[in-house]
Amino acid sequence: MNTPKTLPTLVATLLLGTASLLADVTEDVRSAARKLSEAANYSWTATTEIEGGQWTPAPVKGKAVKGGAAVITSERDGTTTTAVLQGTQGVVSTDDGWKTAEELRQAAGGGGGGNRGGMRAGALLRNPLPAATLTQLAEKSKDLKAGDSGSVSGELSEAGAKEFALMGRGGRPGGQTPPEPKNAKGSVQFWLKDGQVQKARLKVSATLTVNGEDRDMVRTTTWEIRDVGATTVEVPAEAKKRLTP
Repeated sequence: MNTPKTLPTLVATLLLGTASLLADVTEDVRSAARKLSEAANYSWTATTEIEGGQWTPAPVKGKAVKGGAAVITSERDGTTTTAVLQGTQGVVSTDDGWKTAEELRQAAGGGGGGNRGGMRAGALLRNPLPAATLTQLAEKSKDLKAGDSGSVSGELSEAGAKEFALMGRGGRPGGQTPPEPKNAKGSVQFWLKDGQVQKARLKVSATLTVNGEDRDMVRTTTWEIRDVGATTVEVPAEAKKRLTP
């Protein structure tokens, strides 16, 4: 004769089952992100929206080869800016030819800003590749759960939210780091297919200190991954010369 389970036993069983499911979902996401990092090549499109911002960043398109070069482009007002990253090196197209990040800073008087075109060029050189970014997102996410839309969503840890709130912000003169964000929060969403990341979305909010003033920021970035294992990268000849030691 089977003895009915007591209420505490049933609760413990349910909790263990829930924890196991959460662990499985988390490992699925982290495994999918690692697969992208290990892929021979891939292409992507990244779009960013900034709530309350004076302007919306242009979409970024890119192609990357593992251990090789990544070519990233952004188009605005009929002008396409291209950056090429390889290892720790990077150059970006400008009206005056291909420039390194240091050359852009010098052209802007050492401040790293300059005109809007220079800012866009510098931002492309700082643009992190999705394979590394999504791996970090997966590692720093918590409470990941599968949803009805076929996606997996969760929250960022506090440390992760602070880190990603600063994503894409340039360095400061003298190598100073930007002030630590306040009230940082972040949420993530992953779409997986055949064990690989097909799409990911990050929404992060924080109070950032800009020129001595606190400003609230809410930024949403969406990455769409495609052509994994079927991407080829062609580096412009002039960029290749600048990247050669």
